[in-house]
Amino acid sequence: MTVTIYGIKTCDTMKKARTWLDAKGVAYHFHDYKAEGIDETSLKRWVDALGWETVLNRAGTTFRALPDADKQDLDAKKAIALMHAQPSMIKRPILDRDGALTAGFKPDIYETLF
Repeated sequence: MTVTIYGIKTCDTMKKARTWLDAKGVAYHFHDYKAEGIDETSLKRWVDALGWETVLNRAGTTFRALPDADKQDLDAKKAIALMHAQPSMIKRPILDRDGALTAGFKPDIYETLF
């Protein structure tokens, strides 16, 4: 199984998820949005599979700092554009297991996946 975990190196939730994967001996590739960016094709696939409401991290400081006009009338297209421009707005982590996607980290959910 090919496993890729997407996120930001310094994120506390990412650290917990990576520590969990390491402790369980799960081999994975880590894709850092800050260092490597993220392409619109991946964002569209995630939004199609999980919904833009799940993929867009509206609770984070990056989203909250946006001008009100950017936060209004959100839809999938606008959310993808925002996340592409500022990857910090993407929910972390996004876990891709051979195309099966999971957003966020909860140890009990990861237990069922591996």
